[in-house]
Amino acid sequence: MTNMSSPRASTRLARQLALAMALAGGTAVLAVPGFADAAYAQKKKKDEKADAGKPVYSKEFVAAYQPIDTALRAPTADLAALKPQVLALLPLATSPDEQLALGGMMFNTGINAKDLPLQFQGVELMLASGKVKPEETGKFNLVAFQIANELKQYDKARGYLQKAIDLGYSAPNVSTSDLQMNMAELYFSEDRFTEGLKYLSDAIAAKKAAGQPVDVRWYKRGVSVAYTNEIVPQVYDFVQAWVSDYPTPENWRDAVNLTRNLNEYDGPVLLDLLRLGKKVGTLKEKNDYVFYIESADTRRLPVEVKAVIEDAYATGVIPKGSDSWVEEQFKTASGLIAEDQKALPVLERDANAPTARLRTVIAAGDTFLSYGEYAKAAGFYERSLTMPEVDRNLALTRLGIAQIGAGDVAAARATLAKVEGPRAPIAMLWTAYAEQAGGATGG
Repeated sequence: MTNMSSPRASTRLARQLALAMALAGGTAVLAVPGFADAAYAQKKKKDEKADAGKPVYSKEFVAAYQPIDTALRAPTADLAALKPQVLALLPLATSPDEQLALGGMMFNTGINAKDLPLQFQGVELMLASGKVKPEETGKFNLVAFQIANELKQYDKARGYLQKAIDLGYSAPNVSTSDLQMNMAELYFSEDRFTEGLKYLSDAIAAKKAAGQPVDVRWYKRGVSVAYTNEIVPQVYDFVQAWVSDYPTPENWRDAVNLTRNLNEYDGPVLLDLLRLGKKVGTLKEKNDYVFYIESADTRRLPVEVKAVIEDAYATGVIPKGSDSWVEEQFKTASGLIAEDQKALPVLERDANAPTARLRTVIAAGDTFLSYGEYAKAAGFYERSLTMPEVDRNLALTRLGIAQIGAGDVAAARATLAKVEGPRAPIAMLWTAYAEQAGGATGG
């Protein structure tokens, strides 16, 4: 499986976004409001109509604010010493305009003093004032999220980030998708993996419902977190959607391999996963082919074993003459095929007989599946499902594979959706393959 980032990358990703947005070089990009003309502090009734909408401050606030503002602007200002004086203004900031002005002072002082808590208190006060310009509100909420995240105040961070998302905030270097990814990362940073995966899954569903493409990073992150923490069945949901939307050879290889790694499959189950692996080109190691040969069983399915060994030879994964056991299996399979083909009519007759036993019916399905006679194989698997003691999940999986081979994708999807237990992840991958390949046969 290719190297995917760990859940611990969450804070790193959020910090990278923060640096890109608001705190680069220690200077905020917020359009922080200043303190308006103190002449607005006292208004006569005759001026009220003309001055409607202009900032209004109390005389007490103006008197306290101005000297502190002047002191903060001095080149030699001791910001740490002035911080208590700044905070002492809080009880005087009772109007929205006063809260906006004081919040801006606190925020800028926090930036210059590298004081995150003060920055956060300032931006929260500005937002609470309700006086931030509508076009700036999304950015202010994003900065509040970034600082809250740095301070590990995750509940507040989520609230501010969601507000920025709801406002549709974006910038040249930050998209709404980036913000949604950061929301998932907030959950991951607290080890709340299931909740984060649900958020990401819901966001993916919303994108699809709106007919919009899903960022491949969402899938990769969901797969990475779910796989690393062995969160099932969510990991398989992400894997299926991932390879459905981005069916690259590398993604398919990861999908097949992580499904193998998360499960200890016995031969018959592993065979159906390796069959898919062969179709999507994920058999890259010698052991992949060895496991395939062992699972298929040379004497049971000689034509399939011969084909997979020929593939190993053709790709060079197993050079001819390099492995005596593989060479022996190839010779055995090649020698059995003629006899096997000759017996097909008898097997078909016996499996169709009213008194046929389950073992015979399944053997017929498996044999005709290996020869690529998908319609016949499907018929036998369908019959097996009506018989007592059938391994229902095996029969459903192989019925779905046969239906895919026959080009009936709709039927295959319905069949594979019924598979339960350890085979369910394999059925999900076959469903993804069916949908992207349109029921391609062969291979």
